[in-house]
Amino acid sequence: MADSASAQSDAPARSRRGLSRGLTTVLVATVAIYALGFILPKAGSSVHWGTVQTALQFAAILAIVALGQTLVVQQGGIDLSIQGSMSLVIVIVTHYPDGSDGKLLPAVLLALVVALGAGVVNGILVGVIELNPIVATLGTNALLYGLVLRISGGTPRTTTDRLAHIAGGKSLGIPNAVYFAVAATIVVTALVKLTVAGRRFEGVGANPHAALTSGLRVKGHRAGGYVWAQVLYWLGGVIFAGVVTQPTAYQGDTYLLPSVAAVVLGGTSLLGGRGNLVATAVAALFLIQLEQFVLALGVSFAWRTIVQAVALAIGVALYTVDWRALVGRRLAQRRSGRVASTT
Repeated sequence: MADSASAQSDAPARSRRGLSRGLTTVLVATVAIYALGFILPKAGSSVHWGTVQTALQFAAILAIVALGQTLVVQQGGIDLSIQGSMSLVIVIVTHYPDGSDGKLLPAVLLALVVALGAGVVNGILVGVIELNPIVATLGTNALLYGLVLRISGGTPRTTTDRLAHIAGGKSLGIPNAVYFAVAATIVVTALVKLTVAGRRFEGVGANPHAALTSGLRVKGHRAGGYVWAQVLYWLGGVIFAGVVTQPTAYQGDTYLLPSVAAVVLGGTSLLGGRGNLVATAVAALFLIQLEQFVLALGVSFAWRTIVQAVALAIGVALYTVDWRALVGRRLAQRRSGRVASTT
């Protein structure tokens, strides 16, 4: 009993060490990928300032979207509706204004309402009814894509000048998208880490059974993760619509795997619990720069998904598998085998 209590008391400390290790690892990896770009002649184009500025825009969008995915993963879930959500937001803010700056704000607000609706649907299905999150969010994704096709007809529209200036412009030589990503990271981190509601949110994700016995509303917190995630998908979609002059109707397709990879590389366990939101944002930067590095080496663009999948596999191997315990069991088995052979 004493050993069990000791193990439980050490769990938060192990979790904090794991999150710190995740941030350190992804920071080192990010610095290394930039350094390799300067060192290797063939990869030099990946660190040219023009390339870096473009990469920062898409890294910022991925960071915002991955923050939303982190909130869902912290509750032990996963959101596969991210593709339809982003695509629908992009379609709404480009098709309804149809180039008119005066119609931009109503379109952005309409996109927010639709995103919140999708979050509520996911939250009810997963958090309240307790359906499998993969099945539930896939169903929501199909519904969202139906709306995408209904509104757009599969035809792209040009974004408005105002949105292109706000989201796709630059301030002090840095893309405005980066400022949005930094602000989103600070706000979400502060809400999760520094508020009572945020600490309860993490507590529910870490141990829902203990949270339930403590009187916390487990279903409400789980549902809330999907709702707040949609707000971040909405922000990412709006910024994307400003960065890309004429986005297609299915731009959200490219953000599912990278968002999960950023979450895992940032050290957040796919089983739920505490997460390092800053590490998630840095991991998004690493993934985008890794993509630029690979392309600069002359590798086919078709390999992008493979590179992202490998990064996800490495993240899972680093943070999900307890290598110390695994090695310990192996050594114990070998010792017991040697003892048995001698007797």
